[in-house]
Amino acid sequence: MESYGALLRKARVEKGIDFETIARETSITQEYLEALEEEDVLVFPGEPYLVGFLKIYAEYLEIDANHVLTLYNAKKIQETPPPLALTARERPRFLIPLIVSLGVIFFVALIIVLTLFVRSKLAKNEIDSANARSNEFKKYELTEKPFSGRLFKSDQLIMGSDKGNIFLTVAETEGIFGLETPAGMQYVELSEELEIDADGNSVPDLIVYVSDVSQKNVDRGAEVKIMLKNSSNIAVASPDENQIPNAEDLPKEQARTEILSDTRAYPFTINASFRGGCLFRYRPDRKETVEDYFANGDIVNMTASNGIRLWISNGNAVKLQVVANSKTYDLAVPRAGEVIAQDIKWIKDTDGRYKIVVVDID
Repeated sequence: MESYGALLRKARVEKGIDFETIARETSITQEYLEALEEEDVLVFPGEPYLVGFLKIYAEYLEIDANHVLTLYNAKKIQETPPPLALTARERPRFLIPLIVSLGVIFFVALIIVLTLFVRSKLAKNEIDSANARSNEFKKYELTEKPFSGRLFKSDQLIMGSDKGNIFLTVAETEGIFGLETPAGMQYVELSEELEIDADGNSVPDLIVYVSDVSQKNVDRGAEVKIMLKNSSNIAVASPDENQIPNAEDLPKEQARTEILSDTRAYPFTINASFRGGCLFRYRPDRKETVEDYFANGDIVNMTASNGIRLWISNGNAVKLQVVANSKTYDLAVPRAGEVIAQDIKWIKDTDGRYKIVVVDID
């Protein structure tokens, strides 16, 4: 007999579509899509969910949904065991009372043993389960790519800000999705899309959509999609100390200005406010270079772990500020028409302290 799961898989492969794309466009989680192709019915909370997802998936792949449902029903009937009355053999009448009596005695004894065992283990199992949930959690950094996946209680999301990284903790996954933020608890219901102000500055930072959350089982977590509303909220990793140069290794002829000194290095932000037109180019942490023409009133916020390289066609047209460890430092404004090429980065000085410096480059 033709398999409905194989039919779905063949259509998807022929169209060259991956599960991530289908999940995004149909709002069916990847776990359920894979279960449909594997014909794993135990994954679904109930048959209505399975049948509904099966119809949506078939229509998305442009397959006859009625034919797919027919194949599913045929397999369900084929795998259903025959009625007991058709397979049971007739037993002698005198055995029935004996079997019933022995069964009752065995059942009563089993209940007594199980009751004693359960009472002795119940408290310990509850404590172990709670400890396991509290000790096993994951951290996810929010980037320009939307986060999509299943989150569990105590998992953490890391969101960037001009004052450093902000940690958001999953506090509820039973019946509703709850996120603990510095601005307080935020709740998102099933199938709801909500804008969240995470840091309490009255400006929404995140868009959260909940596609699946259990009504009774906290251990199933919640399937969510989270998007950043502002690129300045991208989580930034801690500086890689192996990439921080020593002060004595820098060319002696390079002029440099010290901005701040500390016992450790951490992500910092540069705010560029334009008061005139100029070509502006920057590259954070040796990543892809960003270049554009900016005019009066434009603002650019750049965050880096180790350092940022800047190139400005007219230094007098830009006011630069370094924001680090909740403090702001204004940089000197060059002369009108002066071309600026600088590295603003962490270095490790001979006294063992870390310093953010401005280094002029050719």
